[in-house]
Amino acid sequence: MLFDSHAHINDPRFDGDRHEMIQRALEGGVKWILVPGASLESSVSGVALTKAYEFVYAAVGVHPHEAKTMDDMTLEMIRGLAKSPKVRAIGEIGLDFYYDFSPREIQRIWFKRQIQLARSLDLPVIIHDRDAHQEVFDMLVAHGAFDHGVIMHCFSGSRELALDYVKKGAYISLAGPVTFKNARKAREVALAVPLDRLLIETDSPYLTPEPFRGRRNEPDYVRFVAMAIAGIKGISFDELGEATVTNTKRALGIR
Repeated sequence: MLFDSHAHINDPRFDGDRHEMIQRALEGGVKWILVPGASLESSVSGVALTKAYEFVYAAVGVHPHEAKTMDDMTLEMIRGLAKSPKVRAIGEIGLDFYYDFSPREIQRIWFKRQIQLARSLDLPVIIHDRDAHQEVFDMLVAHGAFDHGVIMHCFSGSRELALDYVKKGAYISLAGPVTFKNARKAREVALAVPLDRLLIETDSPYLTPEPFRGRRNEPDYVRFVAMAIAGIKGISFDELGEATVTNTKRALGIR
């Protein structure tokens, strides 16, 4: 059994076959899926999916790309959505200094505000960090995020930074890139991070793992992430799957 801890199955690219895609995942051993929010609209649709499927959970929040769309009313609407019984985190939130689709100062403001929201609700945060590694870490420390739980989605930092996060009690989630032949950094992270701090994800429909790289990603493919990490750590697929299910449930407060 596997838990895809981060899959945008509400993405328009699944509009033509969403139910069939979810059934493929179930048949392939994916028993739980978490749908993260990236905007107010996707947070709403993610919560709707939790009502349609018993095994689907959600996070709500606004991605740094969309930070420029945020205002106080949007934040309050996110707060309302977060009270839905199957919403288990605020996210994905963070900083993205690679694309800079929103001005950096605006990203910082709404990252801080959403961390504060998560703290007020006693929910963990799911973090998007691209080319802002030290600043993201420092902001999480400064605003007390580790007291309520931190999940580093599709971690792309160094082995050393991953271990700094682990020391703070965070979880490190790895996705399709760990299967790529040139993914030295991701493999180093997979080897170094203790098994009880690892999560797996697809980030569907993005970051498709080998051997399907270049196609639309979907939760059924999380098994290839699991196989790659199990091989790196020298453990069985079943051991990796069981550990990451336990970790994800613990991180998200799912019983």
